[in-house]
Amino acid sequence: MTDPMIKPELAPGVAAEPELVPPPSPMPVMQLRDVSVAFSGRPAVRNVSFDIPENEVTALIGPSGSGKTTLLRSLNRMHDLVRGAEVSGSILLGDIDVYGGSISPTLLRSRVGMVFQRPNPFPTMSIYDNVTSGLRFNGVRRKALLEEAAESALIAAALWDSVKNRMKAHASTLSGGEQQRLCIARALAVEPRVLLMDEPTSSLDPVATKRIEELLGELKDRVSIVIVTHNMQQAMRVSDTCAFLLMGEDRAGELVEYAATTKLFGEPDDPRTADYVNGRFG
Repeated sequence: MTDPMIKPELAPGVAAEPELVPPPSPMPVMQLRDVSVAFSGRPAVRNVSFDIPENEVTALIGPSGSGKTTLLRSLNRMHDLVRGAEVSGSILLGDIDVYGGSISPTLLRSRVGMVFQRPNPFPTMSIYDNVTSGLRFNGVRRKALLEEAAESALIAAALWDSVKNRMKAHASTLSGGEQQRLCIARALAVEPRVLLMDEPTSSLDPVATKRIEELLGELKDRVSIVIVTHNMQQAMRVSDTCAFLLMGEDRAGELVEYAATTKLFGEPDDPRTADYVNGRFG
């Protein structure tokens, strides 16, 4: 019997097969290291560390009060607007320290956009002005560039066919689901690297929810997505990776487990994760 540790000699002129080396893992779009958030000294999130992969959907799940939205809002410095808020630890966007002073909050929010729980278009502004508002705020004035960006963003948000002939209509004339897709288009128009979504379907009907969920799968080739959701079925349907947060003994949200969504729901490492995803609490 041939010893499997001894490589057989090759015939003359036969090239050796190349060793199969796995490709290097892509650089995460964002990295969180020991991130903590407190409000007036009261901890809300404590020592959270994980990577956000490029061009994937990452879901933040956990019961109410576990710090999901608080953590999400720390990623683009939304807490800067809250008196008494303090964020510590490290959040990197690529190789840029978000809180290191080398990037302004305004520029950061054009790179890390956000879609909120309830649709919040500017109701008295036109559909066109809504989509291009971020670009105009950043100094873009050329009509051709604005029109191209608006069309591209509305196509990406699956809204172009519905609104292309009424771009001057007020955003308030759109349905709830269309308004949320308009908000997504508004965020996409400035070409962010990351899109944060805080329960974006919680106020929508099942039909509009299904369309937004389908849209996430289409968008992740264009932008990395982080979504907060209370809906376990939604997290399973739309996300590639999942972070489970739970309120700790110090009453701050802590990361219990972070893994590929299929693993976290199918073979979680922590029994608390298994209890939560199987509906035994929360």
